[in-house]
Amino acid sequence: MTTFPDKFRLDGRTALITGSGRGLGWEMARGLAEAGARVLLHGRSHERLAPRLAELRAAGRATDGVVFEIADRTAMRLALAAAGPVDILIHNVGERDRRPFAEIESADFARLVDTDLSAGQALIRLLVPGMVERGWGRLILVTSIAATLAAPGASSYIAAKAGLEALCRALAAELGDKGITSNAISPGFFATETNEALIASSAGERMRLRCPAKRWADPAEIAGAAIFLASPAASYVNGHTLTVDGGVTATYMV
Repeated sequence: MTTFPDKFRLDGRTALITGSGRGLGWEMARGLAEAGARVLLHGRSHERLAPRLAELRAAGRATDGVVFEIADRTAMRLALAAAGPVDILIHNVGERDRRPFAEIESADFARLVDTDLSAGQALIRLLVPGMVERGWGRLILVTSIAATLAAPGASSYIAAKAGLEALCRALAAELGDKGITSNAISPGFFATETNEALIASSAGERMRLRCPAKRWADPAEIAGAAIFLASPAASYVNGHTLTVDGGVTATYMV
């Protein structure tokens, strides 16, 4: 008999998590692997992925590595063709350009939008035909609370992340009758390696106090949202942005 907790299992599914060599991508990949999925870790080099692959395999998890630069569409296409069918995509890759708007040249703006937004569209175009053919798929785009709460010095990043949320809704509208759901995860303040210097700064302390939880999130706390949206339990959740921020965007001041 199938029980309700079984609806959160991902046995028999293959999940690709981009940017999963470290940080939030790694934590989501590890969570999906523990839920039974075969996970495809993605990174720029085999050397970067090797320790993570070894860790999952030592725990008895099914996993393989997929290596390509996110901006290289040809390498992307060849790597995915070799990887085989993908049921679940978590698009997590993203870069930031922390400069005032006036200092970001048009070419720099376009490059970041290509990395953070357009590359996701290219990736989805490669994977969706197989999902449609199989009648099942999960698209999960990792955005940011910066998509709706702007701050100075990150205009290209904010624009790209807002675009990802819009793309999520557009795909929900187009693919919902094909057994495919499209959702987004919007993280708040997470204590990843990338944010170590920020956390130690006065700005990082203000961010901690701004959060009702009064702390930065542990990266592992993102995994539950990813497992839920990828699972059969979320079969009627479509076009939604699931915010994981300790209450930052729900509050005016605390």
